[in-house]
Amino acid sequence: MPAGDGPVEERPDGDARKRPSAGPADASRTWAPWAELLRLPALFTVPGDALTGAAAAGARPTPRTLLAIGSSLCLYEAGMALNDWADRAEDAVDRPHRPLPSGRIRPAAALAAAVGLTGAGLALAVAAGRPALAVAAPLAATVWAYDLGLKRTAAGPAAMAAARSLDLLLGAAATAGGSARPALPAAAALGAHTLAVTAVSRRETQGGSSAFPLAALLATAALARHTARRPAAHRPVAAAGAPTPRTARPSPADALRVALSAGYALTALRPYFHAALNPSPQLTQRAVGGGIRAMIPLQAALSARAGAPATAVLVAALAPAARHFGRKVSVT
Repeated sequence: MPAGDGPVEERPDGDARKRPSAGPADASRTWAPWAELLRLPALFTVPGDALTGAAAAGARPTPRTLLAIGSSLCLYEAGMALNDWADRAEDAVDRPHRPLPSGRIRPAAALAAAVGLTGAGLALAVAAGRPALAVAAPLAATVWAYDLGLKRTAAGPAAMAAARSLDLLLGAAATAGGSARPALPAAAALGAHTLAVTAVSRRETQGGSSAFPLAALLATAALARHTARRPAAHRPVAAAGAPTPRTARPSPADALRVALSAGYALTALRPYFHAALNPSPQLTQRAVGGGIRAMIPLQAALSARAGAPATAVLVAALAPAARHFGRKVSVT
């Protein structure tokens, strides 16, 4: 049989016709719209939230951390599906190529996916323990509130920042099995970055404003400086009456932290700078994409700053995959 031919179907009248068979192209047409709807490359930015939360809480990853990661992935994807369902009328004008306005995915299917993924995320949080559920429940509520109303208000960026901060705290609560308070500084840093990215994204289809990319650029520079610095608890302290000690030679942990902070800055600063100079829709969208990808080196730098170099390296290893798949499916 020639390559690509389907099986032959015998008809009662003796006429043999080829019955088309599903091939790779059919599978691609089926899954590609969902990959686009769910922004699959952006998923690589999610596991680092829980892993960084565990590191910031001073705990090593456990099976509960994996459950927290699963919960985060489900809730993140629920937000993606719900976002496009809520924006389908707007996207029909500004981005008619998106899966819902183009008719490749039915709105009811996107909404059902959002509901199912939310339920799965909460179920995984229940399995991770009561402290994890205590964070996952408000996280899910924040995701739905953002997509269904807050997104178009002045509180939108703050709500998105809160969701990402809660996601980091979810990993801390699940792993430590108690209070996630030690992870609050790391959550605040990730939230500040998310606030900046979300503020820029509000203009990604129209462009026309240099203020938000410039503010995001300054915020990124400040965060990079913060993560590159050695934590106060690890700095040498002089004894009473003794001269201030000279700065110790950088350790491998210091070098890793500085390198990851530099990687974070390089990933985000350049597209923000270009969008500040020319706030066109295209450059603004690139700035948003750069800000999303920069979450991975930021998470890694925060993990290194918390004294968890192995976790930092593990998180940083997700960046090449995010970059690779980001060439195939847009993260915005």
